[in-house]
Amino acid sequence: MRVQPVYVGVDVGASRTKVAVLDAVKTLIGYAVQKSGTDFSATADDCLKHALAMAGAVETDIVNAISTGYGRKNVTYARGTRTEIGCHAGGCYHYFPTAITIIDIGGQDNKVIKLDEAGRRTSFKMNRKCAAGTGAFLEEMSARLDIPLERMNDLASRSTDMVKLGSFCTVFSATEVLENIRHGKKIEDIVKGVFFSVIRRVLEMDAMSENVVMTGGVVAHNLHLVRMMEELIAKPIWVPEQPQLTGAIGAAIYAMDNRSEN
Repeated sequence: MRVQPVYVGVDVGASRTKVAVLDAVKTLIGYAVQKSGTDFSATADDCLKHALAMAGAVETDIVNAISTGYGRKNVTYARGTRTEIGCHAGGCYHYFPTAITIIDIGGQDNKVIKLDEAGRRTSFKMNRKCAAGTGAFLEEMSARLDIPLERMNDLASRSTDMVKLGSFCTVFSATEVLENIRHGKKIEDIVKGVFFSVIRRVLEMDAMSENVVMTGGVVAHNLHLVRMMEELIAKPIWVPEQPQLTGAIGAAIYAMDNRSEN
């Protein structure tokens, strides 16, 4: 059975490209996530194909498509663009329509976005240019520890004696990790220390006021990091069902509103 009309949001990040397909009542009916690679346009095209297949739709069913993210200008089928901040805010507010503080941990950067009860942005902060505390940082640490990235969440959850890393710098943290390995520290305790380093970088960006929502690829694959954050800020954290897709979902909602910025 065909589903129409549909609205498409594309979030082309430096690390991953995400496509979300929404129906006329803003329900997520199809999506795809792939490594962005070196050809953003081709990756966005392939993600669209898979997301439409999941939705049971075809390209002629698309009423509007909006792109966002680092490579938003490379999406050939997008009819307009929006900023990452606006899209992440819109995607999160769609699921949690109240005053919220959004923490988005991406492949190359972290964002803290604050919205009021009406969904209006009241403040926004992004981490410094250094990739420490991002997905790239975790990828570097997994390589140093010689463990698959997908094992880090399970290892951190089994830690009983976390190793605290003193440096925020990715290069210096890698040296610390090697030193701790040399001194016989358990891998799971080091990994939890790596997670704690990510959290510290976020907490230094801004105060965690109001209700807190966490999103991004790092959150999608490392829910123990969310549990650690909850303990530190002493409040529950909301996580959307598809935390990696909030930017793409927000873009699709903009597509529904038929607004764009070029």
